[in-house]
Amino acid sequence: MPRKMETMSTLSRMRQASNRLRRQAGMLMLALTACAAAPQAAELTQQLVEARAARLYAARLNDHVLDADARFTTRVTTIAATLIARAKRDYPETAGWDWEVHTTNDPDQNADCMAGGKILVSQAYVQRLELADAELAMLLAHEIEHAALNHNLKEYQQALRLEPRWAERPFLELEHAVDHADALIDQLAATNYEQEVEADREGMQLAWRAGWPPEQLAGYFRKMFRESASPRRSKPDYPSPLTRWQAARALAAALQKNQVQAPD
Repeated sequence: MPRKMETMSTLSRMRQASNRLRRQAGMLMLALTACAAAPQAAELTQQLVEARAARLYAARLNDHVLDADARFTTRVTTIAATLIARAKRDYPETAGWDWEVHTTNDPDQNADCMAGGKILVSQAYVQRLELADAELAMLLAHEIEHAALNHNLKEYQQALRLEPRWAERPFLELEHAVDHADALIDQLAATNYEQEVEADREGMQLAWRAGWPPEQLAGYFRKMFRESASPRRSKPDYPSPLTRWQAARALAAALQKNQVQAPD
C-alpha cells in the first residue's frame, strides 16, 4: 500500500511538472505571437507609444497596493489636477488623454508619468524627502513634462537614428532594448540627460504657470540634493542633484527678478 501511494505521488508530481511545462510553453507562444503581430519599429507613432504605456501602466498597477492612504492620495490628486489643467492648456494634445493618478507606498518607487498621462507617486519617497505641497508640485510637474514633451517617442526615434536596423524589428523589441540593451542605453545617454534638464526647466515653468511660487518649487531640488548619497556626481544620462538644484535656483531667481507674471 505505501508503495502504491508513493507511485501515485510520483505520477502526480510528473503530471504537475508536465502541466507547468505546457503553461510555460503556452506563455512563450503567446509572447512570440504578440511580438510577431506587434507593429514594426518603423511604424512608430505617439499613438503607439501611448497605447503601450497604457498597457504597461495597467500591469504596474497590478503589482502595487494602490491609494492605501486616502489623505495622501487626495493631496497628490489635488495638486496633480491643477498641473494637469495647466498642461491641457499649454499642450492641447494632452486634453484628450485619459489621465490617471495613483499612489503607492513602494519604497523602490519615486514618481513618474508615462506617455498618455499615467502617473504613479510613491508616498514613501515623498515622506522621505518631507516634501511640502509646492515641492510635490515640482516633482509632479517634472514627470508630467516628460509625457507632455513626448520624451518616450523622441527617445525611440533617436534609437532608430542611431541603430537603423531596429526599424525592421517589432516595436516591442525596440522598447525592450531601450531599457535593457547596454550598448543602446550608452548611446542614448546624452538624449536622456537633455530630457532630464528639459523636464526640470519646463516643469518649473509649468508649475509656476499653475500658480506655484518658483522659489518654493526650487525647494524640491534642494531636498533631493540633501538626500542624495552622491549629490555632486553627474552620470552620462543624468545631471547631478547639485547641478539640478543650481539650475532650479537660477531659473526661480530669474522668474522673480524679472517680475514676470504667469499667463492666465
